[in-house]
Formats: sequence, C-alpha cells, structure tokens
Amino acid sequence: MTSNDSLAKLAATIESRKAANGGDPASSYVARLLHKGPDAFLKKIGEEAAEAIMAAKDAEYGGNTDVLKAKLVGEVADLWFHSLVALAHFDLGPADVIAELERREGTSGIEEKALRKVLARESEAP
Repeated sequence: MTSNDSLAKLAATIESRKAANGGDPASSYVARLLHKGPDAFLKKIGEEAAEAIMAAKDAEYGGNTDVLKAKLVGEVADLWFHSLVALAHFDLGPADVIAELERREGTSGIEEKALRKVLARESEAP
C-alpha cells in the first residue's frame, strides 16, 4: 500500500464518522470531534503542532536517538490525523492537499511566498 493509499483509507474512515454518515459521538472519537465542531479539532491541531515542535527540538538537541525520532514521527502522525479531521469537516481530503503540493512542484519556495505576499497586497488595495 502506498502512502497515498494509506491517507485515502484514513480519510475514508474519517468521512464515515460524520454524523451524516451515521457517525456516533458516543462511540467514535472522530465523530465526537466533528460533533463538537471546529473549535474542538482546531484546538487539537494546535496542541499536536506544539507537541511536534517540541519533539523535533528534543530530537535535535537530545541526541537525535531512534527513540526521539520515533516520538517526532508519532507527534506528526497525530498532527496529520487531526488535520485530516479538519479537512473532512470542510468536505476536503488528502487528494486536495496533494493536488496543491503538485501545483507548487518546481516553484521555488521563496518565489511562492513572495507571490502570495503580492496577491495579498493586491486583494487589500481599494
């Protein structure tokens, strides 16, 4: 199974937990997060992002051991999972993110960021 298949499978499971698809908040963590609304899963994304940052810092400054690397992978997995819940809420999925990454392929990150700043300024202009 490819990484893309794994993400698609997880996204399908998350989709099945939506209330419209019979998801029960009493028996499913995902259904509970979706039932509570964006504040619940957005808070989890923030928490998981902070934990991923701390795990990366630990891996960088704590000796870069296999245990610390595994901790970082686990925290990023949690971050990705909760991000997939957010995407599902907005009727999006991993394919949408992959399409955006593919669109950016071959574009310098510096150029991409500069272009976003120009577009933001243009949208703010009277």
